[in-house]
Amino acid sequence: MDTTSRLLMLLEVVEQGSFIKAAEVRNIDRSVISKQLSRLEEQLGVRLLNRTTRSFSLTAAGAEMVKKAAELRELLGETVRMAENYHLEPQGVLKITSSTLFGKRYLQPVINDFQMRFPQVEVELRLDDRVIDIVSEGFDLAFRIGEPKDSSLIARKIARNRLLILATPTFITNYGMPKTIEDLTQLPAASYASTSFKVEGVRYYDKNGEAKEQKLNSIFRANDAEVLLMKTLSGSAFFVAPAFVLDNEVKEGRLVPLLTDVRLMEYGAIYAVYPHRDLPVRTRLFFDAVREYLGKDIPIWERAIPNFEQLYTG
Repeated sequence: MDTTSRLLMLLEVVEQGSFIKAAEVRNIDRSVISKQLSRLEEQLGVRLLNRTTRSFSLTAAGAEMVKKAAELRELLGETVRMAENYHLEPQGVLKITSSTLFGKRYLQPVINDFQMRFPQVEVELRLDDRVIDIVSEGFDLAFRIGEPKDSSLIARKIARNRLLILATPTFITNYGMPKTIEDLTQLPAASYASTSFKVEGVRYYDKNGEAKEQKLNSIFRANDAEVLLMKTLSGSAFFVAPAFVLDNEVKEGRLVPLLTDVRLMEYGAIYAVYPHRDLPVRTRLFFDAVREYLGKDIPIWERAIPNFEQLYTG
């Protein structure tokens, strides 16, 4: 391994926060990283890390080397992208990440068609509901729900993602049709909850246009939208659902929108996120293909919901 590779490895360790996490990203043993960084220190003739059995800290020299490593990674990336753009036919590896449901339902069909059109492009798709560092893990493109907080990334909104309040006809028969949004507190709800995010209410605008939030009586929580949808279809709970998780359940009458005269706040839109403005040809073409598939004005998931344009608009 050369000096450049070892500097990039040092950068990964710092970005991931530990030797173990950096090793997991590279799918190698922790001892390999430790050995290579020791060799880097020998090459440079300076200590870069102060290590303990459980943690590490950067020395002053180490902090400077990390800055240079970040610049080096950017330069190498620009060089590769520049070379790739000279190819008339897109080729190489396209690394994409998204949430599990979005990837399965909306990206996989695009990938299938894309690789039929451009067989020299390999695609690596990581489905993960946690937000990962796309720069340190080398991803070309990420699809995320809600505007990213990292201002160093480029984010483009590609589709809106409105909410519905849904229940089965059986649920309505057993619990009654709610008349006001306050009635929801008396009904069992299914809601999203993960280690980093938890839905505890539904946000809406009252008759005066003021933002409000109605607390939910959540009797079931999960970190997977498909599981929440299955729970709702069982007839034992209602669900404040982002529109993109639906298929044909409303059109087929298996789910019924509740309180459609309430003006719900829009859920986090769908964004495409990438680390550089100068996209390689394969990335740019795939991005365009996704936008075309999702629909530029009305997202594909809204077309299966009858009269959705008139629902939840107040």
